[in-house]
Amino acid sequence: MNRLFRFVLAGLCLAGCMAGEARAGQPKISNARLETRAAPEGLEAAYRSFLAAQAEPGWLAYSVPAIAGHHPICCDGGWSNEAEESCGRCALESEGGSGHTVRGSASGLEHLEGPQEMAIFLRAADHRLTKVRVLSPGCEVDAGGLRVLWLTDVKPSESVAVLAGLVAPGFREGGESGRVVHRALAAVAMHADAAADRALDSFISSEQPEKLREQAAFWLGSARGAAGLRTLERMAKSDPSSHVRQQVAFAYSVSREPTAVDDLIRMAHDDASEQVRGQALFWLAQKAGKRAALAITDVIESDPDIALRRSAVFALTQLPHDEGVPLLIQVARTNSNPDVRKQAFFWLGQSKDPRALAFFEEVLRR
Repeated sequence: MNRLFRFVLAGLCLAGCMAGEARAGQPKISNARLETRAAPEGLEAAYRSFLAAQAEPGWLAYSVPAIAGHHPICCDGGWSNEAEESCGRCALESEGGSGHTVRGSASGLEHLEGPQEMAIFLRAADHRLTKVRVLSPGCEVDAGGLRVLWLTDVKPSESVAVLAGLVAPGFREGGESGRVVHRALAAVAMHADAAADRALDSFISSEQPEKLREQAAFWLGSARGAAGLRTLERMAKSDPSSHVRQQVAFAYSVSREPTAVDDLIRMAHDDASEQVRGQALFWLAQKAGKRAALAITDVIESDPDIALRRSAVFALTQLPHDEGVPLLIQVARTNSNPDVRKQAFFWLGQSKDPRALAFFEEVLRR
């Protein structure tokens, strides 16, 4: 192998390695005027420069590490619930602005535990941000013939800072920015970086809009693991709004942390609001299991608030029938309060369960 050939081969290898590095986490982008560059001054500066230059519609995009344990992120900006499907092809400029997913795999790959990276697309027109998209790198992206500026070296903390900077002002302003800020909030929560936990913590202070605190609670439970659960525990104790605390109860129910059940039980017993305690009971029933059933029946037997006891009877209907129907029959048969027994009879009648029918026949034959 002569020296010139070795030099050319080494050059090709270096170019290929650099191209591979630039493409890390980048989906297949078609129908685009694609530019790829670094952002040595940071994402904030690149983002501001992009907005200032972008009078016509165009996209700024990059990839960052994503939280694990979820299914692919598709065109609607949320996690897919179907493990057997990859995202397929996403049209960023589709009518209505939400994109669409063509069933099937564009790349031939399927994600069972979700991507380790996510691609974030920010659309600008008239020098302002108009859309946010979050996609799996396995998706094929149709950019509708627009400019796409792909940044190769974005730090996760910088991405969180830019997106979080959109959220609180957007929730205060509302209006047309609503969809943008909701997707920006979701994107923040999907980052596999501690900066996302800090950003979400900043969204739950009592000075923030109530709707923002409610949405932040959902993402703390669904995406942020043990750190999110600790923040939810603070919210459950300190948030002044019963509406927000009801959302905290729901967030506990979607958390994968085992101790979330303990938090739901505590809310069902201790929250100052009857509505919050009732919601905690309802979502506790969705978790099912022996501990949930015991906590619900304990409220039915001993709580002094009759309205909450009625809510607890209803919560039994949310348990799997093998668990809920026998407990409803037990309440209807033995509870000392006639109003509670009446509620149990009513929900047994709604269940259409053969065991409920047999119980009614037993009662009528006495």
